Amino acid sequence: MEGAERLHALPSRLLGLAALQADRIVGEALAGTGARKWHYAVLATLVDDGPAGQARLAERSGIYRSDLVGVLAELGAAGHVDRVPDPTDRRRNVVSATAAGVRRLAELDGLVQAAQERLLAPLDRAQRAQLVNLLRALTGASTSPGERG
Repeated sequence: MEGAERLHALPSRLLGLAALQADRIVGEALAGTGARKWHYAVLATLVDDGPAGQARLAERSGIYRSDLVGVLAELGAAGHVDRVPDPTDRRRNVVSATAAGVRRLAELDGLVQAAQERLLAPLDRAQRAQLVNLLRALTGASTSPGERG
């Protein structure tokens, strides 16, 4: 990397560049199947954490509510999610993954994992684990899949 040394010493800039690279790599991996990163995020959240109202799903997945509406429409049209009125509050919809959505997530998991390998190729196993732990600390995402209860 050439250029101003002060830019290459800024963690915020380096994280931003890494995020752009990660988004590009994952986006390219998913695009071949007509999926987007938000499709993956919604399906993973629903499968891992169970059905949720749209507001709670937005919070759990990290997707803005206004963006989530379109993502749910796309996933619903493909048969990957169901939206049904909440029996306790008819003004609210509960979203759940369908069997087809669970199968779609399994397909996307392989693509996302391959993208992670491509992204992290310059790092050895210990560096990868350290990076993930540091990013969790920075983002407040303290739980790993093995720590879920």
